Formats: sequence, structure tokens, C-alpha cells
Amino acid sequence: MHPHDHDDPSHLGEMDLRVRALESVLVDKGLVDPSALDALIDTYQHRVGPRNGARVVARAWVDPAFHAWLLADATAAIASLGYTGRQGEHMRVVPNTAHTHHLVVCTLCSCYPWPVLGLPPTWYKSAPYRSRAVKDPRGLLREFGLELPASTGIRVWDSTAELRYLVLPERPAGTDHLDEEALASLVTRDSMIGTGLPRVPAP
Repeated sequence: MHPHDHDDPSHLGEMDLRVRALESVLVDKGLVDPSALDALIDTYQHRVGPRNGARVVARAWVDPAFHAWLLADATAAIASLGYTGRQGEHMRVVPNTAHTHHLVVCTLCSCYPWPVLGLPPTWYKSAPYRSRAVKDPRGLLREFGLELPASTGIRVWDSTAELRYLVLPERPAGTDHLDEEALASLVTRDSMIGTGLPRVPAP
């Protein structure tokens, strides 16, 4: 039995229901192998997720040469760690600083760097997010729980089919003693989109 057959559809939104209906038609017509589809979803949802991106960020935090390469040619630098593929062919990394915070959106659809962040969250694809990211980014970030100082400028980057963005968050204070793996565990998906910050290590 297809593993999605057990899902209760009552909590699904209109788009999710349409996707499920399309999936059922494609499977019924023999155009899609359910096991192959499940494997693809599992890869991006669980095995990839934002962990690849977290490793990219952590490497940039500990390796100045990689940091410079990442800003000069993100696609090549990210590929050197083995993270390439569909939706990640052309990448640009934008670094947060003490004075500038970056936020990524796709105003036309939901272009998203799958190889480093996995599947996009539902809110990233929603019309309210796509609209407010441009019209009121500071207010939007506040709703995500991120209150930035008035002196911090916010720059919004609009992803396209040709170019996708990844935010390089600032390294949290008090992490000089952590190795690359421990640093990667502090990096969140939201911090690489710009709607959040990295975790703060426990004392």
C-alpha cells in the first residue's frame, strides 16, 4: 500500500489536496512509480533537508579561503562539497553583517535551493510571505520572532529560475571552541533563508 494512503486529508490545504489528486492520477496511469516518488521526497525532506546548507555555512565560518570562494562563486564552492543538482545549478550567497540582514523570497513562484535546503517550507510558497517580504520585511521578520535593531538594514533577494540565494548568517558569539560539525548543528534552515538566526550554543 502506498504510504500516503493512511494520511488524513481533512487537515490538508487546497494545494496539498490538488497535489495528492495529481499524484494519484499519475500513479493510476502508470506514469509515476510510487516508490520512486517516495524515495525522492524522502531524500529532500529527511536526508538532505537543510543539513547540506548548514555544512556549507559551517565551513565558511571556519575556513577563510572557502568563505571568500563562497562569496565569489557560490555555485562552484558549494559543488566542491558535493551539493549540486536540480534547483541549485546557479547559486549566490549573501552574507549577513552587523549592519545588513538578508532575506530571500521568490515573488513569482517558489524557486528554492533544494540541494542545500531540501524542500521549501509551506510558508515560503504562500502568497502572504511572498508579498510581505517585499512590502514589509521588518514586520514579517518580527512575526517570525526576529526583532532586528532599527539601525540594521534589510535587503530582500528575489530568487528566480536562473538564480537562487542562500543567506550566510553571522557566526554566533562564543563559538570559538566549537568544531565544524558542532557549528553546523547551530545553523537552521530559517537562518539560511533570512527569517531567523543560528542557534546560540548552550553555556
